[in-house]
Amino acid sequence: MFRVSIKPQWQLDRGQGATLLPRLIELLVHIDECGTLAAACQRMGLSYRYAWGVLRDASRTFGLPLVVSRRGRGAVLSALGEKLVWADRRIAARLTPVFDSLASELEAEIERALSHAQGILRLHASHGFAVEALRRRFHEQQIPLDLKYCTSIEALSALARGGCDMAGFHVPVGEFEQPTLTHYQRDLRSSGARLICLATRRLGLMTARGNAKQVHSWQDLTRPEVRFVNRQPGAGTRLLIDLLLRNARIDPAQIRGYDTHEFTHAAVAAYIASGMADVGFGVETPAQRFGLDFLPLISERYFFACRTDALQSVAMQPVLAELRSAEFRAVINALPGYDAMTSGQVLTLNDAFGD
Repeated sequence: MFRVSIKPQWQLDRGQGATLLPRLIELLVHIDECGTLAAACQRMGLSYRYAWGVLRDASRTFGLPLVVSRRGRGAVLSALGEKLVWADRRIAARLTPVFDSLASELEAEIERALSHAQGILRLHASHGFAVEALRRRFHEQQIPLDLKYCTSIEALSALARGGCDMAGFHVPVGEFEQPTLTHYQRDLRSSGARLICLATRRLGLMTARGNAKQVHSWQDLTRPEVRFVNRQPGAGTRLLIDLLLRNARIDPAQIRGYDTHEFTHAAVAAYIASGMADVGFGVETPAQRFGLDFLPLISERYFFACRTDALQSVAMQPVLAELRSAEFRAVINALPGYDAMTSGQVLTLNDAFGD
């Protein structure tokens, strides 16, 4: 099986034909992570002299230093250097799921062309860290997977139309379960779906480290000095946000930044970490990865829906085996806020949600 890797890369150009070296941003990221220029050079396989030249040329172009050397503290990014690094992390957080989805589709097409394989599983799913982990595990085991990231509603609609074999979606636990299901019910019923448990995950408010704006509830979002970053319309998490706001009797028009949105939980976290917002809502994993504070509010269950007859298909067997494996469950349980105790369990709609 051939693996396809697509990575975001960006460069700076002042419009005069002078483009900064592509490795500048990568070098700054490694300096931030390693704490010294020497360690960053070792990790990247660059000579110290070359790396120093890259930084010197970039500083001349900007008219400001990107790195500051401090005795006993190694190399520290300047304010401008930090901005460039956070821009890179925001780009990666927003685009990596898109590129991973495209890479998976290309891998499946190559596999079909080379082996005429017909049993490659088509998975349409709402993006999540457990789904990412499943794709990585399939990569490691050389099992092709045709994965397309989309919203929960889009995934279930594709399943009902026969456009995919398995659809990933998530439903909150508790009082918002039934209001959420009303948006999914038609496609779930028409496809005669069975549900395969993936994981339970915790969601809450993500705030900048230290929570300087003292955001502790949805009501705090209505204060004029608090900047919010939302999820895109149509996303399952956006649906949950709107249900939570309605329950708290908050008019979205009162929230500064309600119309500013990102497309993944990681992109929301990166947006906050870069200083462009004070608070967002999402799963706990990216909050920890980006060094944010996290206030847990609700849990939700993530399922894969499939047709009953698909459970016995050749393509489905590796998925069920992986979801039920101790190794996969350990990977998911290591994600902050995730619990894979029921992973691989197959349920009817009535088993999962009652009448």
